Amino acid sequence: MEASEVVKIFDTTLRDGEQSPGATMTIEEKLQVAEQLVTLRVDCIEAGFPAASPDDLAAVREIARRTKGVAVAALARATAGDIDAAWDAIREAERPVIHVFLATSDIHLQHKLNISREEALQRVKTMVARARAYCPTVEFSAEDATRSDRDFLCQVFDVAIKAGASIINVPDTVGYSTPGEYEALFHYVSAHVPGIEQVTLSAHCHDDLGMATANTLAAIRAGARQVEVTINGIGERAGNTALEEVVMALRTRPEAFGVETRVQAEQLLDASRVVSRVTGLPVQPNKAIVGLNAFAHEAGIHQDGVLKHALTYEIMTPQSVGWGDTNLVLGKHSGRHGLDARLRKLGYRLSAEQLKYAYKSFIAMAERQKTVVDHDLVYIAECMQETPSAV
Repeated sequence: MEASEVVKIFDTTLRDGEQSPGATMTIEEKLQVAEQLVTLRVDCIEAGFPAASPDDLAAVREIARRTKGVAVAALARATAGDIDAAWDAIREAERPVIHVFLATSDIHLQHKLNISREEALQRVKTMVARARAYCPTVEFSAEDATRSDRDFLCQVFDVAIKAGASIINVPDTVGYSTPGEYEALFHYVSAHVPGIEQVTLSAHCHDDLGMATANTLAAIRAGARQVEVTINGIGERAGNTALEEVVMALRTRPEAFGVETRVQAEQLLDASRVVSRVTGLPVQPNKAIVGLNAFAHEAGIHQDGVLKHALTYEIMTPQSVGWGDTNLVLGKHSGRHGLDARLRKLGYRLSAEQLKYAYKSFIAMAERQKTVVDHDLVYIAECMQETPSAV
C-alpha cells in the first residue's frame, strides 16, 4: 500500500517527558529541545503545564514566542484557572493549542476527583467551551480512557466536541491496555460518537507493560491521525511512546499502515542526544533506533551477512536515522569475516594463512576482555606482518 495520509506528531517531551524523575529542565534547556523538535519537523510541541508553577508558565510563554513553524500546546486541567494560565502562556504562538483534560474512569472520578459522572460531563462542557472561547484549537483528553466505561466515554467525547474540541485524545494513561483492546476502543468510539469524523482522533500511550509503541500503532490502524510521543520514550513511570519508534515503524512498514509523518528521520539521533544531555537521562544501549547497539553487530553470522548485504540483518539504514556506518563490534562471538573487514578498514590485508592465525589470536584476546578495539587489532596485524604465528 502506498502511504498517503499523514499522522501528526504531537511531541510531549517538554511536558510529560519532563515529568520523568530527575528530568527537570531549565528554560534555556527547554528552548534547546524545542529548537531540535522544530528541526525534526514535529507538528505540535506540548511545551508544558503553565498552571504547575510560575517557571513552567514562563518557559511555555518563551517557547510560544520564539518557536515558529509548529503548533505549541499548553496542558490544562478542566478548571478555569488552569485554562486561563494556559492561554496566557501560549497566546503569542503562531498556532496555539489548549489541551484540556479530565479523568473519566470511575476509579479516578471516585477516588481522585470525588465527583459524579454527571458533574464530569458538566465540567467538560463548561471548560472546553471556555478554552474554545480563547483559542481556535482545543484538544480534549479523557484521562484514564482505557479503564473508563465505554458508553460514558462516548458521552464525554460527544459533549467535548459539541463544546468546541477539534482534537479528541484517548489516552492509555497507566499503560494498561493491549494493542487489540486499544484498537477496538478506537473503533468503538468512532462508531458511537456523533460528529467524530469531524475531529482528529489522538493516541497517548504509556509503557508500564512495555506496549506503548504497539498500542500507538494499533490506534493508527484504527484511525488515529495524531500520536502523542516523547523523544527516547521518557515520561511518567515507565515512560511514553517513543517518537523515534513510531516514526520508523511507519516508514519501514508502509504496507502495514499506509500512512506517513512529516518528521525528518535523519534528525532522530541528534534529537535523542540533545534530550539525553539536557535531562541527564542516558539512553539504554539496546534502545530501538537511537541506542548505541541499534546498528551494532557482534555475532559472526550477523557480521558475515551484513557485510555481504546489509538487508540480511538491517531493516533500515543507520544513516536514515542519523547514525554513520554500521558498527561491527568485535568480540568473542565475531567471525573471521568480520575481523578481516575491520583489518582492511585499518589498512591491513592479510593472507589466508595470516588471517587464520590472526583470528586465533583475536579470539584468545576477546575471551580475556569483552571487546577488542582497534589498537588491539593493529597489534595483532603488525605481528602477523612479521610471522603468522607470532602472537
